[in-house]
Amino acid sequence: MSTPSLLDRTATGSRPVAGRVATEAEALEIAHRLAAQFAPGAAQRDRERLAPVAELDAYSNSGLWAISVPREHGGLQASYLTVARVFAIISAADPSIAQLAQNHFGYVNFIALNASAEQQRELFGAVLSGARIGNALSEKRNARDAKTRAHVGVFETRITAVDEARARVDGRKFYSTGALYADLVPVTATNAEGQVEVAFFDRHTSGLEVVDDWSSFGQRTTASGSVILDSAVLPRSRVVVGERPGGASSNGPVSQLLQAAIDLGIGVGALDDTLDYLRHRARPWIDSGVERACEDPLSLARLGRLATQREAADALFERAALAVDEADRQLDDETVDLASVAVAKAKVATTEFALEAAERLFELSGTSSTLSEFGYDRHWRNARVHTLHDPVRWKLHLLGNHLLNGASPKRHAWN
Repeated sequence: MSTPSLLDRTATGSRPVAGRVATEAEALEIAHRLAAQFAPGAAQRDRERLAPVAELDAYSNSGLWAISVPREHGGLQASYLTVARVFAIISAADPSIAQLAQNHFGYVNFIALNASAEQQRELFGAVLSGARIGNALSEKRNARDAKTRAHVGVFETRITAVDEARARVDGRKFYSTGALYADLVPVTATNAEGQVEVAFFDRHTSGLEVVDDWSSFGQRTTASGSVILDSAVLPRSRVVVGERPGGASSNGPVSQLLQAAIDLGIGVGALDDTLDYLRHRARPWIDSGVERACEDPLSLARLGRLATQREAADALFERAALAVDEADRQLDDETVDLASVAVAKAKVATTEFALEAAERLFELSGTSSTLSEFGYDRHWRNARVHTLHDPVRWKLHLLGNHLLNGASPKRHAWN
């Protein structure tokens, strides 16, 4: 029997108005509490591809999804250091749930940077009430399509005027993480003048269809599949003009910081499971000369290296978050450049830590740790899939080019 569609399992009915988080310390406390609730069912949700509807409602209803809303609109305007820490905490418990919020926070930042005062009032008001923002940015092209050489920043989705008050969008998106569970779906499209615009659709708008065709072996419950737009119409007031190419903007560093936070959390989750297994389940190797696996000298040496990688990744991650906060305050070329560089370093370190921790779990724990009852393979699958989001080889290129040639990182959502 085929796996039921996530679309059959996402009806939540009306949700209560989200709570308000008063301080950044409270945000971290709530994140730890929710992580403790999400972790026990993470393996089953991954194994059976169960939509995390109740967990996602608890997450957004907690008020955490609104903590970056600017103060002038009634929000906490939490630092990105705190926002990123929340992501890492949730990701260590279930990185699919963490990733579902990534685009939401990216668009909150986009709205703050690009929307009109009236648009900000409406959209931030919705977020403060508990609305979740999804995503319909990237497009997937068939490998046999001559246009397949177009890069990720080229959008064939089109937005056209219906009249002075309305606009129509047509196209197809993929990697639409969060759209299935969203209240608002931002669709990136190109207008007749070739300018990029973002249309904030209500999730159930006629002509907008979310398709559950995400078949990746990792991040299985993000439902990062397709959004199809067939003459979908919305008020022109819901269309935000995109960022100016090359302009100073914190949107790219913010997006990349949250990606690094998810990778850091995946590594922490894998390492935590490794430690638990070695303490309570693993057997010592026959030649180790010790009675317990947790005393194996070779395992201890490997764990020491993992501990070092974790601390190094965390330190670069925190430094990057502070640089993003500075860029968000200053919004000039120099601070945005420094933020992109700092985030690139963090992305390299968190990627390497996540993949290493997920791989070493099995090496140190032994054959029995591969049994399906534990679901530990999800750590590697999640790390491998999520770290592909932004190629580390290009982060290294960015860093080398900046170091040797003083080159500024290019301005887009992937830097």
